[in-house]
Amino acid sequence: MRRSREIRLADRPTGVPSCRAFVAADVEIPEPALGEVQIRNLWLSIDPAIRGRMYAAKSYIPPFEIGDVIASPAIGEIISSNDPLFISGDIVLSDAGWRDYANLPAAEVEKLPPMDLPAQAFLGIAGITGLAAYAGLLRVAKLKPGDVVFISAASGAVGSTACLIAKMMGHKVIATAGGPTKTAFLRDALGVDAAIDYRAEPNLRKALAAAAPEGIDVYFDNVGGPCLEAAIGCANLHARFAICGMIAGYNVIEPMAAPRNMTLIPAKRIGMKGFIVFDHLDLMPAYREKLAAWHGAGKLNWRETVVEGLDNAPQAFVDLFSGGNIGKMLVRLP
Repeated sequence: MRRSREIRLADRPTGVPSCRAFVAADVEIPEPALGEVQIRNLWLSIDPAIRGRMYAAKSYIPPFEIGDVIASPAIGEIISSNDPLFISGDIVLSDAGWRDYANLPAAEVEKLPPMDLPAQAFLGIAGITGLAAYAGLLRVAKLKPGDVVFISAASGAVGSTACLIAKMMGHKVIATAGGPTKTAFLRDALGVDAAIDYRAEPNLRKALAAAAPEGIDVYFDNVGGPCLEAAIGCANLHARFAICGMIAGYNVIEPMAAPRNMTLIPAKRIGMKGFIVFDHLDLMPAYREKLAAWHGAGKLNWRETVVEGLDNAPQAFVDLFSGGNIGKMLVRLP
């Protein structure tokens, strides 16, 4: 038996979550059963989508029950295998979640592909996070040559990858983030054409119109709320909106107000489509092939925010909702 520490859901928070919603526990892990592997986690993914599973409401993925280990993607090392497809020392991607060790069916574990990237990149730019940006731009918004692209929450994990992809494909990109440090990152590291600090702008639509006087053709939405309203106001005819997330509404107690200019959607013939990345997993091989080419050409420049230690995972999650990260939020385990 092996001792393992894990983080569980302790309560369903109302409004902005705090660390009180989580509790740590120590458990014993037996040797893996037939067809299982035992994993020592090395990196944990900290994602805003976890917030949705803390509610009891039905969604596209089942909610956590009180006492459940917080499930999320993780990178780990196989330390014991009872399946012929894996050996000790293999570095793998799984949904082992917020814990030191886990026994999982081998069918639920993926060896990392042979790409010249650090292992934790497969939780971010080379994983589901990056695929969300790629699928949202290319399949959902049907990005076309010459499109002007607007991206909200652009300093976050998905948003920053969307900025990279759109710029590498030759598009004008306008991006929003909160604070001068993040807008400097967007301009200097990602090369966006205009970075808007939404916290400093009294009128986001006017700021967007000034940055894109020709209007916008594609909006990649991670926020909803005022950003969506601004995008509608500045959209060109037949603009395409890919709705990836609406973090502005994740912690509200009352329903979030709809954009006040929704009557412009039919007038401008705006195509607006929400999407879930798991509906586009078939694109992963093509995306990683492009990613490898971009990386080989020296075009990738991504950022990670790394927090040390499993017990700090709850605070890392809480910090997502106060802008405490640039790029992917990760927890590194010793």
